[in-house]
Amino acid sequence: MSSNTDDSTAQGTEDTVSDEEVDEVLQEIERKRALQGWAAVIVAVVGISFSLFQMWLAAKGFVLSIELPAVGEVQFASLQSLQINAVHVAFGLVLAFLLYPSSTGDGPISRRCILLPDWLDDQLGADHPVTRGTRVVGGALAWLFVDRDLERITPLDAVLIGISILSAAYFITDFQEIQRMRALGLEAGRPIQEVFTFLEPITGLLGPLADTSYAFVLGVVGVLLVLEATRRSISLYLMIIVAAFVVYARYGYLIPQGAAYVGVLSIPPLGWDSIIQNLWYNTENGVFGIPVTVSVQFIYIFILFGAFLEMSGAGQWFIDLAYGATGTRRGGPAKASILASGFMGTISGSSIANTVTTGAFTIPLMKRSGYRPEFAGGVEASASSGGQILPPVMGAAAFLIVQYTATPFRDVIIAATIPAIVFFFGVWVMVHFEATKEHIGGLDPSELVNIPTHLKTGWFYLVPIGLLLYYLIIERLSVARSAWFTLIAIGALITLVAAYSDETRGRLGAIFAALFAGRFLAQLLTGANILGALAGDGTGGQSAQAAFAATVGGLGGIAILAGVLTLATRPYLDSPILSFDSAVDDAAQTTADAIGESELARNGLYRLGIFLGKSMESGARTAVPVVIAVAAAGIIPGVISVSGLGPNLVALIRAVAGGSLILLLLVTAVASIILGMGMPTTVTYIILVSLLAPALVQFGVPELAAHLFILYFGVIADITPPVAVAAYAASGVAKSDAFQTGIEAFSLSLNKAIVPFAFILSPGIVLLTRKANADELPLGEQYRVVQLSDFADPGFAIFEVLIPIAGVFIGVVALAATVIGYVEAPVSRGQRAAFALSSLLLMAPGLAVSGTFDVLGFVGFGGAGEVTLVVDIALRAVGLALFIALLVENRRRREPVSETTSSPEPA
Repeated sequence: MSSNTDDSTAQGTEDTVSDEEVDEVLQEIERKRALQGWAAVIVAVVGISFSLFQMWLAAKGFVLSIELPAVGEVQFASLQSLQINAVHVAFGLVLAFLLYPSSTGDGPISRRCILLPDWLDDQLGADHPVTRGTRVVGGALAWLFVDRDLERITPLDAVLIGISILSAAYFITDFQEIQRMRALGLEAGRPIQEVFTFLEPITGLLGPLADTSYAFVLGVVGVLLVLEATRRSISLYLMIIVAAFVVYARYGYLIPQGAAYVGVLSIPPLGWDSIIQNLWYNTENGVFGIPVTVSVQFIYIFILFGAFLEMSGAGQWFIDLAYGATGTRRGGPAKASILASGFMGTISGSSIANTVTTGAFTIPLMKRSGYRPEFAGGVEASASSGGQILPPVMGAAAFLIVQYTATPFRDVIIAATIPAIVFFFGVWVMVHFEATKEHIGGLDPSELVNIPTHLKTGWFYLVPIGLLLYYLIIERLSVARSAWFTLIAIGALITLVAAYSDETRGRLGAIFAALFAGRFLAQLLTGANILGALAGDGTGGQSAQAAFAATVGGLGGIAILAGVLTLATRPYLDSPILSFDSAVDDAAQTTADAIGESELARNGLYRLGIFLGKSMESGARTAVPVVIAVAAAGIIPGVISVSGLGPNLVALIRAVAGGSLILLLLVTAVASIILGMGMPTTVTYIILVSLLAPALVQFGVPELAAHLFILYFGVIADITPPVAVAAYAASGVAKSDAFQTGIEAFSLSLNKAIVPFAFILSPGIVLLTRKANADELPLGEQYRVVQLSDFADPGFAIFEVLIPIAGVFIGVVALAATVIGYVEAPVSRGQRAAFALSSLLLMAPGLAVSGTFDVLGFVGFGGAGEVTLVVDIALRAVGLALFIALLVENRRRREPVSETTSSPEPA
C-alpha cells in the first residue's frame, strides 16, 4: 500500500493499464486479426449481416418477410430448421476465416520451413538452384497461407470463405434434393457435373468425383471446414478430439468385442456415406444438431443483448457502481472487483473477455491498495469466471441445459441462483480475510461516485435487465422472445437518452406524445399503425382498450422514432447522461475521417447509427468462437448417436465407478477440468453431457442437477492450472506470474468445486424437490423446481432447503479461513485442517460419509452406507459446533486493526 501521495501517484502511473495493453493481452490469447481498411469493412458488413439475420429470426421466426404500406406482407423465404442452422454456421465459418489466421509462422512446422533456406545457404550456397527454388516456393507458400502480423486475409482464407458460402447456398437452393437424400441416402444425389453443368466437358478429368454425389463431397468438405475453423478460433486440441470421434465412427468396428474394458466401445461397421449424412444433413445430431439450434434460437440473441449493453457504456457504469457501493469498505477494491465482474457477467458470457475488460480497471486499483499482483489477478479471474453461472443471463451452456433437459429457462435461473450467490459470497469472504490479514483499507470516498447521483444518471442501464427478468419469470415468455423484446428496449432507451438534454426534453416529450396519440388513433379508427392507416391497409376500427394495448405493444418503436426525429432537428446535441463505449466513439471518428467529413463524428444521428452497427458487429465477433464451438462439439453426440455407443458407454462408466456415486462425481469433475483446459465451457459441457450425464442420471441424480454439476466444473477449468486461460489473461493485466495467478484464482474458487457436490447430494440447495409420483417416473425426471406451495411443508422447507442452504453459506466462510489462513487472527495448520473439516461437514456431509464408506468398501471393510436425513442434519450440527468453537478461539486472539486508506486514481 502507498506510504504517501507521491509514491501512490508514481505507483498508479506504473500500474495503469492502457487500452492498447488490454488489446495486446486479448490478441495474445485469442490470436485474432486486427484488420484495417477494406478488410475491416468486409468484417463489419458480414458481422452486421449476421446480426441482422439473427434479429430477423428473433422477430419473425423462420419466415423471412416484411410488411410494406399499401403492399402488405412481402415474403422473401420460408426456411426450415436445417437451412437456418446451415446459414448460421456458414456466417460463423466466414467470420472465423476472416478473423483468425491459418498460421502466423511461429508454429513448429512453420519455423522449420522458415529455417530451411538458411540451412541450404550454409550447405549449398545462396546462388544454388535448390536454394533459390526453395526460397521461391517458401515465399509463395507464405503468401498463400501465412499471416505473420495478423493484419491480412490470405488467398487460402478467400478460398475457404468461398466454399463456406457455397455450402450454405446448397442448403437454400437444393433443399428438396437434401430432403430426398435423407430418405434414400447421399448416393441418390446428383454428381458434381450435373450441379455445375460447365464441368461436363471435363467430366473425364474429375476421376472418382464424376461418380460421387455432390452432396457427399460438400458434406466432407463442410466437416473439414468446421475442423479447420475449430483449430483456428479455439484450439488444435479440440480439433483433434473431434476428428478422433469422426475416425472412430468409421473404424470403431475394428475394436474386438471380447476385449477387456474397451470391448464395449466396439460399434457396427459404418460407411462414410452414412457418417457424413448424419453429421452434415441432420438437425438432431452432428454439425447442425441441438447445440447449433440452441445457438440460433437463444445464444446469439443474448450475445447481441450483451454487445448492445456494452457499447452503450454500461460496462464502465456498472464498474463505477460497484466501486461506489463497496469501495470504502475494508479491502474495498477487491470487493468492488467481485461486484463489477458479476455485473459484467450479465453483459459478457466469456471469462477471458470479462477478466481483461473489467480487470484493466480493477486490478491496478487492487494492487495500489496493497493486494499482491498474483492475488489481484486471481480475484479478477475467479470472479469473472463466475459470470457464466450467474443468472439471469449466465453463459451459452445455460441455454444448452434448457434444450437438453427440456427445462424452462426460468427454472434453470431459479435452480442456479443460490449456488451462484454462494460462490460470489465465498470469494467476497476470502478477499475480506486477506484484507484483514494485510491491513488493507478502502478507497477515499472523494475518489468514488455518489450512488444516488450515479443511479440517477444511469438508471436506464438497469431497465433492460429488469425487463429480461420480467419477461422470463413473470410473463414466462420464451427465451428468444424475451431477449428480442429486451433488445428493442435497449435500442429505445439509448435512442431516447441520446436525444435528451435540457434543451430538447420538451421537444422530445412532445414528439413522443404526438406519435403515441397518432398511433392510438390509427389503431382505434383503422386497426393499423400510422403508415398502414395512411396507406389504407387497416382492418377496421377496434375498441379503445384493444387500440391502447396495440399502441403500448409498439412503445419501443415509438420511442426510437421519437428519439430519431429529435436528433434530426438537433443533430449536434451533446447528450449529458449518455457516454458510449470508446469503441463507438473511435469507430465514429474513423469512418467520418474516411469519408472526409470529420465533423460528422459529432452528429447525434450518425453516432447512434455507428452505435447500432458497432453493437451488431461486436456481437457477431463475440459469437464466432461460440458458433464454431457448438458446431464442432455437436459432432461428438452425433457420432455417439449414429454408432449406438451411448448405452455401452453408460455401462462402462458405471462399471468403472463400481457402483459409487462419489467416485463417478469425482471422475466427472476431473474429466471436466482436464477437458476444459483451454477450451470454451460450452464445448466441455456438450462433450461431457453426451458422455457422462446419462450415467449420473442412472445413479438417481436429478437431471438438472447433473447438468449444472458438469457446467460448474467446465467453468472451473478456466482458472485451473496449468492451462488457466482466464487466470493467464488476468496475469497479463496484473503483470504477475501467470502460474501463481492461476493458483490464487483456483484457491479463491475452491467453493465452486465443493458446492456442486453439495447440491447433488442435497438437491434442495438448487431448489429441487421430488415429484409426488416420482416412483412411477424414469430416473432423472423425478425432480422439479420448487414452488411457493412446497414451502407450506415445514419438514421440507426447514430440513431439505433452509438448513442445507445455511450450511453452504456458513461452510464457505470456514473454507475461506482454510484458504487464506486468517480470520481475525492467524490460523495455524491444525486449525486450517479443522476449519476444512467443518466446511466439509457444513456444506456436503454426505460427501464425507459416502466417500468414507466407499473407501472402506474398496479395501474390504464393509459396504455402502446410506446418508439419511437425520445423519445429514447431525453432521451439519457437528460442523457448525466445530466452526463456532474455532471462530471463538480465533476471535480471542484478535489483533488490533490498523488500516491504510489508499489514494488511487479516481474511480
